[in-house]
Amino acid sequence: MPAELQVTESTMQWFVLRVASNREDEVRKALEHKVKLENLGEVIGRILVPRERIKHIKAGQQKVAERKLYPGYVFVEMQLQPDGSMDDRAWYLFKEIQGVGDFLGQPRRPDPLKPKDAERIVTEAEKPEAGPTVKVDFQKGDEVKIREGPFENFEGQVDEIFPDKGQVRVIVTIFGRATPLELEYWQLEKMR
Repeated sequence: MPAELQVTESTMQWFVLRVASNREDEVRKALEHKVKLENLGEVIGRILVPRERIKHIKAGQQKVAERKLYPGYVFVEMQLQPDGSMDDRAWYLFKEIQGVGDFLGQPRRPDPLKPKDAERIVTEAEKPEAGPTVKVDFQKGDEVKIREGPFENFEGQVDEIFPDKGQVRVIVTIFGRATPLELEYWQLEKMR
């Protein structure tokens, strides 16, 4: 785990800040800039927007996309006053940034994340550095319909999933016999 992402044993805790949707990165950059400018590093620590990288495979071509894990939220490491309220300078700093809402909790008294949740979120924030994962939304036993390819409109059941290849093995009945087919996940749709 990179040093800048480790959960530290300090008096700082993690808090959840509501922000305007699709402005998470803009808010994070503005906050980091203001914290440096106003010398609030002892009160406000790291600011994170956790993401995941997803590999899509379509027609044999791989594409990698990033997706925010918590759209509309930014995670802020911060130190509260001994009475549990926010430092005045920090409170005004957050209110000056366009697109910032409130922290989860009461006004000027945000609720901290549990240490276990904070550690999970910080760990998720470092995942983009790892390789992308293929997002396959099927499970063994799911009833599916083939929507593309030579077996279009056939129905079957998911037998096995190969996330590293982006493929799914489906058992389809062809001429009265159960036949396994390995298809790309995007060629399938779940049946209801």
